[in-house]
Amino acid sequence: LDLPVRQQYNMAEHGPVLNVHPSSCLVDEKTEVEVKHLAADYKITLHALIRSEDGDDWESFGRYTSDSSGTVKVSRDKSLGGTFEGVEGMGLLWSMRPVPESKPGRRFRKNNVQTPVKVTFSVYEGHLARGFKHHIPLTSATAERWYLAPEVQRVEVTEGEMKGTLFIPPGSGPFPAVLDLWGGQGGRVEYRSALLASRGYVSLALEYIGILTAEGKLHHVDNTYFETAFTFLKKHPKVRPDRVAVMGMSFGVSVTLGLTAYSEIPRCVVCTSGSHIMPLKGSLADVYAALQQNVDKIRYDEKMRIIWRDLLLPVPDDPSKKVKMGEIKCPVLLIVGEDDQNWPASESAADMKKMMEEAGNSHLLTVLSYPGTGHLIEPPYSPHVRFSDFKLLEAKTKVVVLWGGETVPHSRAQEESWQNTLAFLEEHLYDNSREVTRCC
Repeated sequence: LDLPVRQQYNMAEHGPVLNVHPSSCLVDEKTEVEVKHLAADYKITLHALIRSEDGDDWESFGRYTSDSSGTVKVSRDKSLGGTFEGVEGMGLLWSMRPVPESKPGRRFRKNNVQTPVKVTFSVYEGHLARGFKHHIPLTSATAERWYLAPEVQRVEVTEGEMKGTLFIPPGSGPFPAVLDLWGGQGGRVEYRSALLASRGYVSLALEYIGILTAEGKLHHVDNTYFETAFTFLKKHPKVRPDRVAVMGMSFGVSVTLGLTAYSEIPRCVVCTSGSHIMPLKGSLADVYAALQQNVDKIRYDEKMRIIWRDLLLPVPDDPSKKVKMGEIKCPVLLIVGEDDQNWPASESAADMKKMMEEAGNSHLLTVLSYPGTGHLIEPPYSPHVRFSDFKLLEAKTKVVVLWGGETVPHSRAQEESWQNTLAFLEEHLYDNSREVTRCC
């Protein structure tokens, strides 16, 4: 290295120091990454690595040059290239992608919320582009990012045939609550519920797709299943019965809107990446049937990744084929990705707005529509997944599904929509009457 003697001596004596602050926090909180004790104008590559529960490695990196004091601060300094560019304080997290040697079709999901996502940050000499495992870092540090705050209770529940996981914030309560309905992949998806409980809401992650009968056949639950879950939440001793919301994602949106229009009246609802196209007072089985009727509308992109968004298009004019949006009597937050290749979220949102305007209840509707954003709108700083493997529950086969979105706008949308979701829940469930719950 062509460095002044004093700078060479200082780096050799001290070595660079990598600070990650906070070293443990919730996944929706920002992390500051800073490198000190470098030489001035020194080229480094900052690298971040996560090993997923599926055994896949996800990485990101940015190339930086230190300032005159030998410091690189990610929230202040420009990345000169890598998986992200420019000043991006959280770029080392949201730009994560599977390492080059990974199998295609990976998706990052946290199944066990009782353990953290461990992120290893490393500093490498020079501006690197690949092959990080073949280089020795100058220094490294590990940070933990949690969906589950300390002292949040996790309780597996069964009520009749209803199955789910209940998350209860610390404290005496009673608390507002959220019934959390994930999408068509099925199973029990807990991480969003865990995060909601970490923010002060009792949350029930409901298992409702992919439930098998004793004979091993797929069982489509009916609407009473969701009513049972809603009633269970309302009657729970830690819940304020008049402050229960429903949050739906993808398939969960159809259920959420049907529940809101025809049976239980939640205090408010949040709907992400979904549609109101479901036969009047219909069930999930009816939505499946409508999709099956239109299988000839399935498209594929140039890499043979499946595009399902046309299965429900065009939006029907027949009101009997849609949730009666005019019946809704509570605030609705719609979150839409304009590049959603899985559900016709944009077209559905426009039609819902029109229906509510005609019915005179559009004052209850807030639409957040994000350009360049795909279907999988996850909590902030989660890696953007444009496509991934998807298991067809009925056929028991795997396909590659195109979800859509471009990494930068999609990541911005994940951050902004989550902040807006928390503000919406705060306004309608807490009446803005408390400090937002903090953790870690």
